[in-house]
Amino acid sequence: MSSQNSLPSDTADAKVAKAQAKKRRSAVRAEARAQSRSTRKQTRAAKRAGAAPGADRGTDAAQPGQPAGQTGADAARSTGLAGLRDRAVELWIRWIHPVLDVISPIGWAVSGAAAACWFIGLTLHITELNVIAFALTVPLVIAALFVLGRASYKVTLDLQTHRVVVGTRAVGRVEVANPTQRVILPSRIELAVGSATAQFMVPKLDAGAEHEELFAVPTKRRAVLVVGPVRSVRDDPLSLMRRQVTWAKEQELFVHPRTVRLDEAASGFLRDLEGTPSSDLSSSDIAFHALRDYAPGDDRRHVHWRTTARTGKLMVRQFEETRRSHVVVALDNLAEHYASDDEFELAVSVAASISGQTFREEKELTPFTFDERQNTVSMRQMMDDYTVIEQLKERASFHELGQKAADLAPNASAVMMVVGSHTTARELNSAANQLPIGVMAVAIRCVDDADVRRSAIGSLDVVTLGSLDTLARALRAVGR
Repeated sequence: MSSQNSLPSDTADAKVAKAQAKKRRSAVRAEARAQSRSTRKQTRAAKRAGAAPGADRGTDAAQPGQPAGQTGADAARSTGLAGLRDRAVELWIRWIHPVLDVISPIGWAVSGAAAACWFIGLTLHITELNVIAFALTVPLVIAALFVLGRASYKVTLDLQTHRVVVGTRAVGRVEVANPTQRVILPSRIELAVGSATAQFMVPKLDAGAEHEELFAVPTKRRAVLVVGPVRSVRDDPLSLMRRQVTWAKEQELFVHPRTVRLDEAASGFLRDLEGTPSSDLSSSDIAFHALRDYAPGDDRRHVHWRTTARTGKLMVRQFEETRRSHVVVALDNLAEHYASDDEFELAVSVAASISGQTFREEKELTPFTFDERQNTVSMRQMMDDYTVIEQLKERASFHELGQKAADLAPNASAVMMVVGSHTTARELNSAANQLPIGVMAVAIRCVDDADVRRSAIGSLDVVTLGSLDTLARALRAVGR
């Protein structure tokens, strides 16, 4: 209805319309207040239950964010159980387990026997069992007195070096200090070295006092030894209870393989390879090959001006690429190719010696085994990699060693394959056939207590040795 035709405000119909509109506004406000009160009640209930705000605990309907079929009461119950479980786990880790861990297996056996004797003796009134139970309980109480208390040491584990060579001893020290203002009674310190454990006694330490113990680790085989942790141990004479506290973390000790330096005569064949022209042509080298027409992009320093003046067009020199030493050291680490562990250790030392000499001469080097490639960033990292080489128990085709050498270093000038006594001539020949043409291939066969001798399988030179000290003499025969 338009405003021009609206009813007068004082008519009966207008009064009725105003009353109805007022009732509707009152109903809307009342409904909003009720909804607000309901929301506040739900929020307070959720906070009390530890649930998310807005969860309805007054109904059994599942709220958004809850799994299907889980009501507000179920959510509160599960939350309470989770909190109880977390507190129980924390109680076990912080208090119960450390106490129970003090008791040794012998102590648990004695405790069980004492508990059984006490129960049966008191229940059946058997005096003899009560006496036995008392006799078993007394040592447990005395053992508990031995492990009571806690020493506050400051322990330092220091290795003189973290890398040694097989046969040398690694020297280190353990320093135990008393940083507190009270006296600490004598105790025993244990130092784990690999699978062994060294022990030494720490005397009574006054406030601020220190005690130092030196130790030496003999190294008989190539390995990575874990030195540490350092623990203080308190136990009783019967070993019923044992309490230990770890003070210093473990450290790694690399025992590198034994290596020898090769003299100039032994490694001279590698230098003889340098400067030898190859069949590849280059626009810049030292071995002149021919003259050709100038092409855009050629270096004008290589223009041959006399020929250019005679022919009337620019002519440039063309060169043959000269070979630069790139040595590949391929170590066969298949267990079936070695007669003993000592033979494999000899092969590792031979490969490490050749790689080390090549690295010192600053030649390009690619050392690898069947399953790994050694790092050549630094001498230390390369020897670390040789330290962790292990024999492979699975079978593999030996020609893959030669194929891997060709893939890793297609421009190699020399490939040194270090093998064991069980590697056959057929296997060596199959690996050599995978190498690029023109590569100098040498197989070094490691045989326990063998004399140095040289043979050939086609173009492959084979030298046999039985000691690392004869490696230089064996390599002098290569290339003659």
